[in-house]
Amino acid sequence: MEMSQYLEVFLDESREHLQRCNEALLALEKEPNNLEIVNEMFRSAHTLKGMSATMGYEDIANVTHQMENVLDLIRNEKLQVQPALLDVVFASLDDLEAMVESIASGGDGKRNVTETLRLLKLWEQGNGTLTQKEVAATKTKDQPSTRTHGKPFDEFEQTVLLQSMEQGFSVFNITVTLTEDCLLKAARVFMVFEVLEKLGDVLKSTPTVEELEDEKFDQSFIVTLVTNKELDEVKAHVLKVSEVLEVAVDELSTDKIKQDIAATQEQTVGTEDATLVKEGDSQAAPTETKAVQSKTIRVNIERLDVLMNLFEELVIDRGRLEQIAKDVNRQELTETVERMSRISGDLQSIILTMRMVPVETVFNRFPRMVRQLSRDLGKQIELRIEGADTELDRTVIDEIGDPLVHLIRNAIDHGIETPEKRTKAGKKAEGSLVLKAFHSGNHVFIEIRDNGGGINRDKVLQKAIQNGVVDQTAAHSLSDNEVYQLIFASGFSTADQISDISGRGVGLDVVKKTIESLGGSVTVSSTPGEGSVFSIQLPLTLSIIAVMLVVSGNETYAIPLSSIIETAILKEEEIMYAHNQRVIDFRGKVVPLVFLEEVFQVPKGEKQTKDGYHSVILVRKGEKVAGLVVDSFIGQQEVVLKTLGNYLTNVFAISGATILGDGEVALIVDCNALL
Repeated sequence: MEMSQYLEVFLDESREHLQRCNEALLALEKEPNNLEIVNEMFRSAHTLKGMSATMGYEDIANVTHQMENVLDLIRNEKLQVQPALLDVVFASLDDLEAMVESIASGGDGKRNVTETLRLLKLWEQGNGTLTQKEVAATKTKDQPSTRTHGKPFDEFEQTVLLQSMEQGFSVFNITVTLTEDCLLKAARVFMVFEVLEKLGDVLKSTPTVEELEDEKFDQSFIVTLVTNKELDEVKAHVLKVSEVLEVAVDELSTDKIKQDIAATQEQTVGTEDATLVKEGDSQAAPTETKAVQSKTIRVNIERLDVLMNLFEELVIDRGRLEQIAKDVNRQELTETVERMSRISGDLQSIILTMRMVPVETVFNRFPRMVRQLSRDLGKQIELRIEGADTELDRTVIDEIGDPLVHLIRNAIDHGIETPEKRTKAGKKAEGSLVLKAFHSGNHVFIEIRDNGGGINRDKVLQKAIQNGVVDQTAAHSLSDNEVYQLIFASGFSTADQISDISGRGVGLDVVKKTIESLGGSVTVSSTPGEGSVFSIQLPLTLSIIAVMLVVSGNETYAIPLSSIIETAILKEEEIMYAHNQRVIDFRGKVVPLVFLEEVFQVPKGEKQTKDGYHSVILVRKGEKVAGLVVDSFIGQQEVVLKTLGNYLTNVFAISGATILGDGEVALIVDCNALL
């Protein structure tokens, strides 16, 4: 059997089941008596065990099997949930995640899980677990009625049984118990049925055939067989099926069937009475809604990337056609191009939506991380996640995980105080950490908010001066927000000692670089004694962006609309000088001017505005505002962002390029770098 074609599905589903187990385990820690959570974990572990065994990944199958045993004890109330036990199960999930990622990166999924298996086994054996045969025997003793009958026979089945007995056939209730380590239970059930159908007619099974196929049973099931074979012969044939631990065969008599008929009649009368009561009950349960069939398919992300690239070419050609239609000025052509533009706009929305992924996929990893860090640091922290269904482009999602890890670790280590300090300051011993995502315009904002001690302004400033990030003279003129921005400097850390969590000064530096490489920005605000808020602003998508096209000298440049506040025409006399820098007074605020033709050293072209006037675009990065001086504005347009390739890396203040409708290449200005 060729397994490679199923590998991608296996990896996707394995990650989903492991994530579900992680979330369930965190919930179980808060509600240790909620057996529904345990059942959910058990189902996920069981499915993962079956999948991994089928694919041939024995280490994963072994760990999940042992996890199942422990979870089974919990759900049967033979084992109590306690922190030490949860730690062992968490460690098991870590091993499983590592093995799944090993397979994803081309490995064999093998790992030394001896210690994990030993710890799980200790919890299992230390709480009086019986051997396989004892378990089977116990089930036989505890459930005599189920063993003999299973579910009562209905009227049709009773008639068939009585007629068969009158004609000299035997009727057997066969209880088959599979081994505890049986991996493909549904396959074993099928083999048992195949054997029995050669010996006679299978009348019914408990659980039903559908439930058996879906593996919705523990280790035992009952089959009712009508046959002319002897009891011992039937038993011997079933025992030949591999992974069958025990077979018990009970012969049914005519008297037993008649007892069943009487019991069924009594049950029917009781049910009718109950129905009458229900009809009179004004608070009857609502009718079950029909299950909605899933209408989703898995698509390889590479195919979506190809589709996006093709559409980007279409956008470039659309711009070209719009330019031609404007030049030709024919009504039929203009109308056709306008219609094509509308349709391609709708198509663009659909394709961009297809690439959108909820930030939940990134947020899901943090509850577990917060739990572990708070335990390591001896802190009590409650993590609250809001807006997890907010969607971002997949390329942004892939990059945003690491910056968020650094910010959360920073909030836990530097922000939230120990329970003793919090109590002394009159706060609750348990700190609060809020991770929030929300849409605003063409951007997504992610906030990390804590109610800790806030940022110590003096300590940050002292460290910045010590590290040479800012000089002594300039330090005292900095505002609070400017001081807080210093924590993003390379090599900066206020930790007194280097630990596994902080102190090396690389975390927040990485955060800033990564966010800005995605076309976003990160800001921080803090109130001493009350906490801090780190806010990340990200573009919805990175490939197709809205820009303002401008002319500077003989060149056309594109400035992203996300950076622009507004445009203006200035008189020459409105330009002033401050510290040898040309500035303007923009609504009571001094704003520096940046002349694009000077920055990019482009040849001077024909001025599009009258002498004595300047075209200015006011752009913002966080708190900073600047005016970009250009020769003229062309207008707004949606363009495809193309990278400059490997030969033109680290070009100052240029984030990429685009092809315009007339075939000209326009460079896209990186306003963050200019500011």
